[in-house]
Amino acid sequence: MGDRFAEIERACREMEKRGIRVKRTSSLWETAPMYVIDQDRFVNGACEVETHLGPMELLDALQDIENTMGRHKVIDKGPRNIDLDILLYGDQKIHNDRLSVPHIGIREREFVLRPLAELIPDKPLYPEKPWKLVQDYLNELPLDENLSPLIPLSPTMEPMSSFKATRRTHVMGILNVTPDSFSDGGVNTISSLPARISSAIASGATILDVGGQSTAPGTPEVTTDEEIARVLPAIHAIRSMPEGKSVAISIDTYRAAVAEAAVKAGADIINDVSAGQMDPKMLQTMARLGCTVCLMHMRGTPATMQNMTDYTVSGGVVGGVASELVARVRAAEEAGIRRWRIILDPGLGFAKTPRQNIRLLGALNELRSWPGLVGLPWLVGASRKGFVGRATGVKHPAERIWGTAATVAAAIQGGADVVRVHDVKQMAQVARMADWIWRLVDSKKEKI
Repeated sequence: MGDRFAEIERACREMEKRGIRVKRTSSLWETAPMYVIDQDRFVNGACEVETHLGPMELLDALQDIENTMGRHKVIDKGPRNIDLDILLYGDQKIHNDRLSVPHIGIREREFVLRPLAELIPDKPLYPEKPWKLVQDYLNELPLDENLSPLIPLSPTMEPMSSFKATRRTHVMGILNVTPDSFSDGGVNTISSLPARISSAIASGATILDVGGQSTAPGTPEVTTDEEIARVLPAIHAIRSMPEGKSVAISIDTYRAAVAEAAVKAGADIINDVSAGQMDPKMLQTMARLGCTVCLMHMRGTPATMQNMTDYTVSGGVVGGVASELVARVRAAEEAGIRRWRIILDPGLGFAKTPRQNIRLLGALNELRSWPGLVGLPWLVGASRKGFVGRATGVKHPAERIWGTAATVAAAIQGGADVVRVHDVKQMAQVARMADWIWRLVDSKKEKI
């Protein structure tokens, strides 16, 4: 039925046009079809809206959107490009020949309750049973192991599926075009870029992360114009190569203007180490551009972050990182970023001690199951970092391959969906083997 993400995002825009403000969205969950099973898999989500329309006026508006988008219902419960239903309307209970609220069958359908529980887990589903909450109804259902949230990366790639047990880990190759990055500053030049890009893709990179401003402690900031001038040639180079059309491009920046220029040049993902905290325009820019974003945990700035490693108030670094990321996710949602467009990063090396970095690396499953973060995919970037050198005794970043390999394997065991690495050839092999150990061994589709 076409581009499922595009259809859903268009429906959200159509609601906004009609005065139905989309306040927050759930993840988008892919499910097998019910009733009429000989059709493609469905994508389901929920959104919390604010409107002056009454229930019946809202229903009319939603049906008008369906008609505008060309929905044609040929078979009941059959294929359709869009299907908009009212699940709840405040605390009202409505039943007439056109509308039933709460929606009929809601408590029996995991594909409805799961996205609803992301938004309002502690809300009673039925007014006459105020003690029984949305999450309670979800907990009563048998878990559908095939139900998984989807996250789009680029138009040419299959979306990520962060709950799918047999998913492959994405390898994000680092492409710094800076003279002063801690590990590979000055390595990538205009003349060397094509060979570097081609090698990374051939070695297994599915995402290339382009950066034009080092975030290493003590590194001076460059101007916005200089950062743009550094990253755009790299993005153009990737997109001009035949093999570059098969990968997603991520722009590593905390500046809204750089992010916008990069996306217009062909980037698919905005990777912000500050999760929108270092540029007040960033979250709104992300929302307006409508692309997938990575929100990383950090405190302060690259210049001050290593003085901000006390997580005592939060009961430790895991609780601190989780609770602060919950707040950043909420800020992103309030700015208009769709939940199905959010990837998280625990921020190894940013406002953490070496021991805290290692603690986080071993606690990814805890982060993945943290209330408010469930269903969101995770990116982990430990490549060549200082704590790896401290733990292994290897001084020079470029020589920290074996230590990095251990962090990649640990991240995948913990549930990471993306690993960000310098040494793509070696780490893609580590990721592949780790996938076989923890994800693919029971897959009937994979051959070995």
